[in-house]
Amino acid sequence: MKKKLMSVLLASTMVLSLAACGTTGTTGTTTSDNTDAQTQEAAPADTAAATTEAPAAEATGSLGEVRLLNGKPEINDQMQALAAKYNEETGNTLVVETIGGDTNASDELKKMNAAGNMPDIFVIEANQAANWDGMLADLAGEDWTNKTGFELVNDSMGTIGFPYTVEATALGYNADILKAAGVDPASLTTPAAWQAACETLDSKKDELGITAVFGWCAEPTNLGWSSGTHVFAQYLDAGLKADDTTYIDLLNDGGKIDEARMKNFAEFVGMMNKYSDPALLIDGTYDNQVAGFKEGKYVFITQGNWCVTSPDDVSFECGFAPYAFEDGINTIIAGPPSYWVAFADGNVDGAKAFFNWCAGDSAQDILVNQAGLVSPFDDCKYEAVNPFYKSMNSYITAGNYSGWHTMLKKDGLQNETCNVFADYAKGKLDADGFVSTMAKVIAGYYAQ
Repeated sequence: MKKKLMSVLLASTMVLSLAACGTTGTTGTTTSDNTDAQTQEAAPADTAAATTEAPAAEATGSLGEVRLLNGKPEINDQMQALAAKYNEETGNTLVVETIGGDTNASDELKKMNAAGNMPDIFVIEANQAANWDGMLADLAGEDWTNKTGFELVNDSMGTIGFPYTVEATALGYNADILKAAGVDPASLTTPAAWQAACETLDSKKDELGITAVFGWCAEPTNLGWSSGTHVFAQYLDAGLKADDTTYIDLLNDGGKIDEARMKNFAEFVGMMNKYSDPALLIDGTYDNQVAGFKEGKYVFITQGNWCVTSPDDVSFECGFAPYAFEDGINTIIAGPPSYWVAFADGNVDGAKAFFNWCAGDSAQDILVNQAGLVSPFDDCKYEAVNPFYKSMNSYITAGNYSGWHTMLKKDGLQNETCNVFADYAKGKLDADGFVSTMAKVIAGYYAQ
């Protein structure tokens, strides 16, 4: 199944690679691999070779400390375990620093760069490569590149991105609640079907024990990265084949939109606003949103497979339903939404050694079986344990998936569009106002 998944995903990923994914995070604390790794000097190469099973001569404790900025707070514990395993097997030290779910990773990196405190490894989205022109190491020729077709390649900088996971986003759902309500998720491919389902679920809230139909948060300060990137992504790609760039091309041509499509999208978002928990919709946080879904308070959640990583996180079956704001939309968005890159002025040799090790069995065991990620590597023998994986894979193998083209929009646009979602959620705009405001905001941003 793993081989099948990777071969089907290849086409959409190459669109991203040739053009040059948690996601961004939120506020948080700095954490590290383990206390010993922070306080001890790395062991000499000959000592490490004698006491560990280093896979290659370069993977020894002589490479010094490597700092990795993790933008996925939901897998912080697993990343710490990864760092500990890396130290155990190679003698090298990986320090993982995690920022939380309410802080934008891109903004945090700008602050770190200005302060001269850049990590050796950090995360970028495909459209952010130009922001780091001349500052990223070329990873071409590394062993791991022979095991995946998902590396991020930039015309001027070379092979710059290490794909640490494949992700999908749509409307995640609680299958048990839908079954209890008599709603078939496979039928949710038209606006009319969605409206009927929402009315049914809302009328049975007490019976089903739910707070609201949707766990959707349009708060722009902490979750603008979600509304402005992931939800907006549905306007760009829902219903399109993975290599169809119609609406991202229109967007990148001076900030143009298809107003008829945007109106249909606006009406669907309006439905989400209506059937969402008011407290979450206006003032919620990522943690509130995810916790509510895991606890069964919300039937649907506007996130991706990253929000529930372990079978132990939930007591129900998870699945994905499409944002069917037009008749016949039956796709989810799938592919690598973001990549790890190596800072050219940092510990490049250490970063390269870690990437090669990370593509191997020990690391993939942790990332797939503990962190719930979907591996981008062809020789990975582990099938994802992520509760969304079964649904995600069913869309992909059927060819019903769209590309992560939202990552190719002008960088920073999400910080503007998220405010339009927020005003709509607060009732300051109607559907027509959403469309006209979105058109004005986007055109203005591209004109800068």
